[in-house]
Amino acid sequence: MEEKERKEKFCTDSGIEIKRVYNKLSMADEQPGEFPFTRGVQETMYRSKLWTMRQYAGFSTAEESNKRYHYLLNQGTTGLSVAFDLPTQIGYDSDHEFADGEVGKAGVAIDSLRDMEILFDGIKLENITTSMTINSTASILLAMYIALAKKQGADLKKISGTIQNDILKEYAARGTYIYPPKQSMRIITDIFEYCSKEVPKWNTISISGYHIREAGSTAVQELAFTLANGKAYLKAAIEKGLDINVFAKRLSFFFNAHNNLFEEVAKFRAARRMWATITKELGATDSRAQMLRFHTQTGGSTLTAQQPQNNIPRVTIQALSAVLGGTQSLHTNGYDEAIALPTEEAARIALRTQQIIAYESGVAETVDPLAGSYFVEALTNEVEAAAWEYIHKIDAMGGSVAAIEQGYLQNEIAASAYKYQNEIQSGEKIIVGVNKFTVEEKPMQNVFSIDDAIRQLQKDKINKVKADRDNEKVKVLLKTLEENAKGTVNLMPTILEAAENYATLGEMADVMRGVFGEFVG
Repeated sequence: MEEKERKEKFCTDSGIEIKRVYNKLSMADEQPGEFPFTRGVQETMYRSKLWTMRQYAGFSTAEESNKRYHYLLNQGTTGLSVAFDLPTQIGYDSDHEFADGEVGKAGVAIDSLRDMEILFDGIKLENITTSMTINSTASILLAMYIALAKKQGADLKKISGTIQNDILKEYAARGTYIYPPKQSMRIITDIFEYCSKEVPKWNTISISGYHIREAGSTAVQELAFTLANGKAYLKAAIEKGLDINVFAKRLSFFFNAHNNLFEEVAKFRAARRMWATITKELGATDSRAQMLRFHTQTGGSTLTAQQPQNNIPRVTIQALSAVLGGTQSLHTNGYDEAIALPTEEAARIALRTQQIIAYESGVAETVDPLAGSYFVEALTNEVEAAAWEYIHKIDAMGGSVAAIEQGYLQNEIAASAYKYQNEIQSGEKIIVGVNKFTVEEKPMQNVFSIDDAIRQLQKDKINKVKADRDNEKVKVLLKTLEENAKGTVNLMPTILEAAENYATLGEMADVMRGVFGEFVG
């Protein structure tokens, strides 16, 4: 007699039905490092070089964040990932009235080049890769980073890293936008053009599914909406006259990793195959321009404040899915991040999780270890097919910008988030320690917190910068930025010169606000 199964139907988090057993499929004889890159973008993958182990850090003042960076580098981190506070993200200096209560809370406060100098004090930019999670003000923060590299005497042809610079997902999911979509796309393509000539190793955009997923999307929606946004950036750059075989090499992606291990692996494998097809259809002939390279961060929205140590195995499963899926870079969340910014202990455990996977698990010793699994191959195909359905709908609307303006992406994400929460509340979806296997808990001790007094410290620094700089020169440069914003000239050289002369982030953002206006979602 056949045993009764626990559920009538088993599904992935995207609603794809999981069969009881998978039999052999007719699979193409693909190899890693070859089009369409389903099995990885390098022939040898981690047998030659492990993924970059990043830890996302940034809080309070530049001085405090600098201490954490040195700690992480001493612990074996191989790349820095900078978090900026909310005022910095939306173009306000720390002394602006809108910054009250938010300075240094969600990340580090950067008001001028002086803060950037402090942030990387004692760290040679030529020797590290830096990822900066910044979008609306990406041009300004990148300019400050380049200005610092120049002050250090670095060869700009050698500095490498990534700015997120993905404004479309801000309109769809996250909300830290400033300017309307078309003007934002203009700034982004200016960055593409400038960096391709002046900072050729810099990844000029990290097209982000991470925040789409954090807002409540499914894995399929994360994949589809991210690639649709990527397609919009490709088309905008091509319309500007840029060569897809040049600029597409500097695009990277940023994905989320959640708990459904096999669906996440399938998502990463499908993403490479789909992007290779998209770039080829838009004219890319260089294989490096067809490759989807991506950074992964474990799922912030999966972390629970209840029984926070349960987050350690969650993060382990998520990190493992990213490695099995072929990530190029990985950040693992601290187990206490559902409560506050991570303590040093939590950050160390998160990094050690990656190191144990890399050096003890054996999964890095062969390329695409789950290839040939009937389940994984079938699921890769199904995730891909479901994602193409979304992309075709978005294309029919006129692409991502039009779909966002019509509210399509936002509504789809909201519907998925609502469904997921209902499943948790009904008990259909079990979250260990939240709606099952609960215990009475005492409040967590040693929670990391930010002192509100740092706003005054930042104000004092801004006042000193303005007292020490050549204010007449800054005034002229800001006027030049205003005139250039009204025209079609590339804005990056003017932003860089203004940054080098200690114009503040808020001053530059306000000039562009005055020309471009602000987007009201």
